Amino acid sequence: MTTTAQDSARPGMAQDSARPGMAQDSARPGLMETGQPADAAASSPDAPVGDAGTAEERAPRRPSLSPSRAADFKTCPLLYRFRTIDRLPERKSLAAARGTLVHSVLERLYDLPARQRTPEAARELVAPAWEELRADPEVAELFAGGAAADDAPAAPSADAPSPEASPEAPSLEAPSLEAWLASAGKLVETYFTLEDPSRIEPHGREELVEVTLPDGLLLRGYVDRLDVAPNGAIRVVDYKTGSVPREAFEGKALFQMKFYALVLWRTRGVVASQLKLLYLGNGDALTYAPDEAELVRFERTLQAIWAAIERAVATGDFRPNRTRLCDWCDHQALCPSFGGTPPPFPAEAAAAAGWQTLPVVERD
Repeated sequence: MTTTAQDSARPGMAQDSARPGMAQDSARPGLMETGQPADAAASSPDAPVGDAGTAEERAPRRPSLSPSRAADFKTCPLLYRFRTIDRLPERKSLAAARGTLVHSVLERLYDLPARQRTPEAARELVAPAWEELRADPEVAELFAGGAAADDAPAAPSADAPSPEASPEAPSLEAPSLEAWLASAGKLVETYFTLEDPSRIEPHGREELVEVTLPDGLLLRGYVDRLDVAPNGAIRVVDYKTGSVPREAFEGKALFQMKFYALVLWRTRGVVASQLKLLYLGNGDALTYAPDEAELVRFERTLQAIWAAIERAVATGDFRPNRTRLCDWCDHQALCPSFGGTPPPFPAEAAAAAGWQTLPVVERD
């Protein structure tokens, strides 16, 4: 039986009820001030964004902030630089590939008529989703020898903020492709213990949401699922293939969801009634009900993060921050905390991404 991560002493945590009629508003287009971009290269919420018009009119492009990149900067400014400005390549991991596969299956599940959204139908979606995923050479390479490549370091401690944030823990024997696919299928089956998809008609799936705040900060991110009730109530749902975090780390887990809630509030004028994280690793859920005052405070937090990023870009000073998560970083050879030397700051790449057009602004 699924339990909701809730404590009566923790204000704002909401028990998730069945809430019949939720997500019945999928026929109301145009409410989002954004849409899915046409080309894959632009599909990342972290990709610089150009203004409307021709290619010449769009230059220079605008940097933006997503939940993942904001979290990167909070964790380690140098990691933010490597991922967002240098755009250094990173290895695929088994956990990340499995997460992509499970998300794809759950997205496709809602293409089926409501009555056909069964565990059996979901299992049948795993194979075609995998065939599409394995077209990525980096994913295919993980199983080049018939078994999963297993060169990740030891698993994080129980205090790690997010089980999904780290590559899959190594085992004494690398799993076969069949075993790995079976583990993905198990996660998909667990989903049905948390929700009844036959009673849900999502308003959006893998929806790109974005807004420009009054001070010019562009926020962008993808929402796994957006449900809208007939009365206009909004529920934001995110799938996680790890396990529900300990109470001390719930705040970090909810950072991403508050980000989405802020964007939706700024674009729709409605505060989401529920933010819902579904943890398929252990069949649990974490729900939260934000309020307007909290979103105002969160907006100020994002503005402060962005101001710090602007200062770092202006000076080229992105300092490393050594934590337990460094064990899963692909950039240790370039990190001063591990005796490495970062490459020269890529001023041309920063300019191409529009950073030179953004002055350092001190915000209250």
